[in-house]
Amino acid sequence: MRNKVTIVGAGNVGATAAHWLAAEELADIVLVDIVDGIPQGKALDLLQSMPIERSDVDILGSNDYAPSAGSDIVVITAGFPRKPGMSRDDLVRANAEIVGKATEQAVKYSPDCILIVVTNPLDAMCEVARRVSNFPRERVLGMAGVLDSARFSTFVAKEFGVSVENVNTFVLGGHGDQMVPLPRYSTVAGIPITELLDKATIDRLVERTAKGGGEIVSLLKAGSAYYAPGRSIMEMAEAILKDKHKILPCAAYLQGEYGIKDLFIGVPCQLGEKGLEKVIEIKLTADEKAALHKSAEAVESLVKALP
Repeated sequence: MRNKVTIVGAGNVGATAAHWLAAEELADIVLVDIVDGIPQGKALDLLQSMPIERSDVDILGSNDYAPSAGSDIVVITAGFPRKPGMSRDDLVRANAEIVGKATEQAVKYSPDCILIVVTNPLDAMCEVARRVSNFPRERVLGMAGVLDSARFSTFVAKEFGVSVENVNTFVLGGHGDQMVPLPRYSTVAGIPITELLDKATIDRLVERTAKGGGEIVSLLKAGSAYYAPGRSIMEMAEAILKDKHKILPCAAYLQGEYGIKDLFIGVPCQLGEKGLEKVIEIKLTADEKAALHKSAEAVESLVKALP
């Protein structure tokens, strides 16, 4: 019996994640969206590409959650983008309602699933999913760190003119301007970039990483990134479905790690078939720790804005 992944939200991020998952033959996929015809049409189009891909997964689109029953993973991408004139608190309240309803339906049909939250503001939406599902922290995760680290790796590889295979980077903290890229733990062929680049160059790369999503929004002018977010979702799903015990940066509900409690914050996480297996605590300098706690304060302010 194949694994099953439900993706709530058949927009660009959800549909692209489905594409990556299907192409790798990781699971049967259910696309759920409230707009009639959109999940059905995208699912059918994707299904018809599988003979070319030589992948035997089944892909189904639906406007309700019944077909999602028995999912191993439910990915929540549904939500509003922030529009002109919309305050941060407006966005939090609007998307909290969407994520709350999606979570309620998801756990109704898949009570043993693992939730991967993608909707922004991500860390606060993870808290919504945790409260509504009443799942243990092992089964509610947020996708942000994989994406943020990929952006950092992209810029580092371009700076050096080397293969991305030579680059490994780590980003902690909340998803957004308060993220905390860690140059000391970011390497090119195993060499920390702090040994290879001056501080001004590192600061420039760090700033571009923190504003990476906004840069794409400004270029597209309508819409936001979806290829890299979709692939990042697949990276987390693969680690879980294949029980890889793989360490990835994810938003996890901390219970004292890094001196932070009862908040979702991006940290290195070991993922396997049960979801979060452990939070990896790395040693931080005083400045890094201060930056992480500043990021946590920003997340806490969002959580306080939840209805």
